[in-house]
Amino acid sequence: MAEQLRFDLEVRPALGREDFFISPANAVAVASVEGWRDWPGRKLLLIGPEGAGKTHLVHVWAAQTGARIVRAKDLEAERIDTLAAGPVAVEDVPDIAGQSAAEDALFHLHNLALAEGHALLLTANRPAQDWRLSLPDLASRMQATPAAMLAPPDDALLAAILMKLFGDRQINPAEGTIPFLLRRIERSFAAAAHIVEALDEAALAQQRPVGRALARDLLQDGGLDRDRPDG
Repeated sequence: MAEQLRFDLEVRPALGREDFFISPANAVAVASVEGWRDWPGRKLLLIGPEGAGKTHLVHVWAAQTGARIVRAKDLEAERIDTLAAGPVAVEDVPDIAGQSAAEDALFHLHNLALAEGHALLLTANRPAQDWRLSLPDLASRMQATPAAMLAPPDDALLAAILMKLFGDRQINPAEGTIPFLLRRIERSFAAAAHIVEALDEAALAQQRPVGRALARDLLQDGGLDRDRPDG
């Protein structure tokens, strides 16, 4: 079979429900998001590490509900009454800690959206008590928000994530590449994203196919190979 060389193509993340792989690491969180009609107080906080799928789940939820999506750090530039006119998702809330204008905007959005009977989905990389928000009323409301956790990935989920990340970059890795990576990279979403990006860049720079040989060279050169027995 001819080896597939890399070309510089646009990265297009797949964010549909059918593209989200369910495993024990995320099943509870997915069920919580999809059960939005039963959220206590019509709100939910989705917590997980970088790359865990929070943004993907937000887009799945938005497709189901017609919700608007906004980054927390952009809230002060938004019309809060417009956002509160329907379901709304606010991403990366801890990013606004100490930013008074953005914190005020989220406080008003929270109160107005819920008063209007709409659902509110928030995302973060850590529990609300660790955000260090400066507005006490906002902090108390965030800490009282029911939370769903995205756990670190198991092997099945990490393999699916690697396949999705390669697919987003229109890469079809050679057979055996993903099992090879699973034995060697750190068990984290961030590590998966890092190695896929690095392989893409190396394949483009060296005009080599994405396979075990390139992965081995890259991991060894970067000092990242955890060197488990190769099967």
